[in-house]
Amino acid sequence: MPLNLLHNKFGVALVTSLLSLPLVAWACFTADRAEVLAVEHPDLDFASLAHQMHMQQTIDYRFNGPRDCVEGFADQFPCQGIGLAGWVELPAIGGGTGSDNWGWRDPDSGRLFALMGRSNGVAFVEVTVPESPVYLGNLPRPAGVSNSVWTDIKTYGHHAFIVADSVMGQGMQVFDLRNLLASEERPPQTFAAVTRYDQFNSAHNIAINTESGFAYTVGGDTCAGGLHMIDVRDPENPSFAGCFASEGYTHDVQCVIYRGPDERYQGNEICFASNETSLDVVDVTDKEAPRLIGRHSYPQFRYTHQGWLTEDHRYFFLDDELDETTYNLPGTRTLVFDFAQLDVSDPPAEYIADGPAIDHNQYVIGDYVFQANYKRGLRVLHIKDPATANLEEVAWFDTYPNEDGNGFSGAWNVFPFFANNLLLVSDFNRGLFIVRVSDPNLAMALESIYGDRFAP
Repeated sequence: MPLNLLHNKFGVALVTSLLSLPLVAWACFTADRAEVLAVEHPDLDFASLAHQMHMQQTIDYRFNGPRDCVEGFADQFPCQGIGLAGWVELPAIGGGTGSDNWGWRDPDSGRLFALMGRSNGVAFVEVTVPESPVYLGNLPRPAGVSNSVWTDIKTYGHHAFIVADSVMGQGMQVFDLRNLLASEERPPQTFAAVTRYDQFNSAHNIAINTESGFAYTVGGDTCAGGLHMIDVRDPENPSFAGCFASEGYTHDVQCVIYRGPDERYQGNEICFASNETSLDVVDVTDKEAPRLIGRHSYPQFRYTHQGWLTEDHRYFFLDDELDETTYNLPGTRTLVFDFAQLDVSDPPAEYIADGPAIDHNQYVIGDYVFQANYKRGLRVLHIKDPATANLEEVAWFDTYPNEDGNGFSGAWNVFPFFANNLLLVSDFNRGLFIVRVSDPNLAMALESIYGDRFAP
């Protein structure tokens, strides 16, 4: 919330009181973006804001070891088909507040690592033995860069690429993940980036097309907030490749070498950009001359946030971060676009969950969607028919058992790409969860999808 609004409405004393509170995690949709879009932000009045800040404080939890999901609970957490394998609290991995997470599996040793974004850096935690996670250390912000609620991380090969929003001087840090495999120092230690790409200050998010070797930062202070394209094929010497700025601010994006049904674009590099008010499809094959293929909207839009393609590149699963609150929906809404053609589309099919929560990030693996839905935690949906959004919730692990509802507490992100039955969930209030799929049908599906890569 802009300080001038607080000052004008509530006076200097309240501003001073507010500034004395610790930095907390907000929804991706900020008051500043609300002003640009001329829509209402849910926290613009002080009472709601103060309550929101109170909710975001760390919630104490004592980890008593792994717990299977038995009779609907794993320890205190409601569940179905997913048990608690391990847990790490935020104060134990460098403090601050939690945000995005990602994971890395060393292809040679098979060791597993969690990369946990925080307001003051990135924590690296080995989770190979999930019930005994090891905090290896922290990659701090570049010297002189302030804390930021939003830290986003992606990997390419054995490097991690880190950005942060609403800061000056962050750029894109590049970290060699092989530093986690052996260390002369006893953990935890303070790590250093191998380089920093400095052609922007801040970015809200980063996506990497691991097939092409290009990174895409979005929501930053260059390219009108749109796609800032970076060649990372030589990871320690990243270079500027181009901008896509004509559609303005992009909040999140997925970019692929397209192999979908629209023959006109097969083999091209295509980005699916969540642009706050629409889902935009962009051809970025020529980085110097990217072009918009289609702009796709939908009924009752409020904040087009993030989404993921099915593996055949025909359907795109999208979440809108504010539609549940704005339109008083009875449950979390998932929108499914049928992209038989990339330039035109019918209104998306809709799935409404059987409980209220704001959706945040989701990923598709095979016939399953893994969603981090704030106060309802991790939810896994089986895709029965994407054309009609016929989805069935088959497993869940609720990291925020306090309550359901349309608030911004709870699960921020899920990482489901370890090629086994372990998942990582970053939670605003309770830190890093390592959970294990126990539902036999889902476990069997994951093993079938990953084949020889599956590592139980």
